[in-house]
Amino acid sequence: MTSSFEMRLAERYGDLSSALRAAADYLVSHPVDLATRSLRSVSQDSGVSPAAYSRLARALGYGDLADLRDEMRLQIDQRVTGFAQRAERLHSDPQHRATGFFDAHLAACQRNLAAFSETIDRSALETATERLGDARRVLLLGALGSTGVVEYLSYMANFCTENWTLAGRMGASMGSAMADLGPRDALLIVTKPPFSGQALRAAELARAQGVYVVLITDSLGCPALKHASAHFVVPTDSPHFYSSYVVTVFLVESLIGMLISRSGPEARNRIARVEDANRVLAEVWDL
Repeated sequence: MTSSFEMRLAERYGDLSSALRAAADYLVSHPVDLATRSLRSVSQDSGVSPAAYSRLARALGYGDLADLRDEMRLQIDQRVTGFAQRAERLHSDPQHRATGFFDAHLAACQRNLAAFSETIDRSALETATERLGDARRVLLLGALGSTGVVEYLSYMANFCTENWTLAGRMGASMGSAMADLGPRDALLIVTKPPFSGQALRAAELARAQGVYVVLITDSLGCPALKHASAHFVVPTDSPHFYSSYVVTVFLVESLIGMLISRSGPEARNRIARVEDANRVLAEVWDL
């Protein structure tokens, strides 16, 4: 298959009828059901007719419902299988030995980037960039595997602005970082399975305070989606035992580049001052 269920759904969701949206929403919230239960029982629990699920499969480009069911089963297997088990499977598969893994991982990352280019809502990205650029304060939050990406985002942002802050750094209180946020502020969260409970709760609290919430995740099943003002679902498929962050890094780099492209001279002047201060402090070595 050329794209995952989440990617197909994100691309076509706006064109679905209300009945098909209801079917899609149920599958996003209960992905195990279609993979493990009969269509009749899924229909009874969801209140959506069996025919709607078949029409949904065809609307998303699957041959029939069986194809959609097969992909859901594959995705459940990928999500449920622990990192250690996936690492063992990677080791046991002879096609991934040595350079075989390199080529397989490279191909997967290239497919992810190509698919993201086709499905990303560019107007939504532009709107989110504008809102982040105009915000009084922007709080950045990542946990577990997403921590490094958010720290990189913070590092880039602080070259050109002083109001982007990394949440929870060096044991700092999350509560103190969020207590004074309001409608003029923004919270950007990166979280992927296994989801960080702190990130999910932060999204809920921020939305309750009227904060503009930008969510980057890799699944339409992320519980924080219902609290997001804007969201971006990035593909992470890979033979690796861990989710690929290649597209995520591409997205945050693009966001900062877009932010600079629409900024005034003060941002570019700040970058120059930061570079000068780095040299004075001997933080960088000029050849």
